Amino acid sequence: MKLSNKTQALQDLIAPAVQACNVDLWGIEFVPQGKRSLLRIYIDKAVDENVEPMISEDGELELGRGIGVQDCVRVTQQVGAMLDVHDPISGEYALEVSSPGWDRPFFQLEQMPAYIGQQVALRLISAVENRRKFQAKLVAVDMENEVIQVEVEKQQVLEIDSNNIDKANLVYQD
Repeated sequence: MKLSNKTQALQDLIAPAVQACNVDLWGIEFVPQGKRSLLRIYIDKAVDENVEPMISEDGELELGRGIGVQDCVRVTQQVGAMLDVHDPISGEYALEVSSPGWDRPFFQLEQMPAYIGQQVALRLISAVENRRKFQAKLVAVDMENEVIQVEVEKQQVLEIDSNNIDKANLVYQD
């Protein structure tokens, strides 16, 4: 789950602008696409079960958790202005801001422990047990050794080095 140098530099530049909007930066994706690149920013808010629902200043229903449209608008404006000043992306680019959603992608190992016991989809850089793609139950996250353990098909528990994970996301199940 290592970020490219370009993505890391963009994340470092964007993080303070996102925090200024009172939301958390979940992660970013930077996809160079020839003349027009894509910068996708995922934002999130901590869940607070003790907050009573209310109407915000912008007339939006606040339920004490989750990302609303106004959060995305604020981050888009804040980050867009900052990108205009610093101009870190050469050429044209599209800026997208959204919540990570039900099938949230994971960008850092630190994001995974909250989802132990749930299904995750993994795409690996190098094969483990002759497979590069898995859908498995997240069993454990070892921050010290930077590995995760997943249970594949309710049988086999595999240990996967986090540096071997190309892409990981939660699998939504209702």
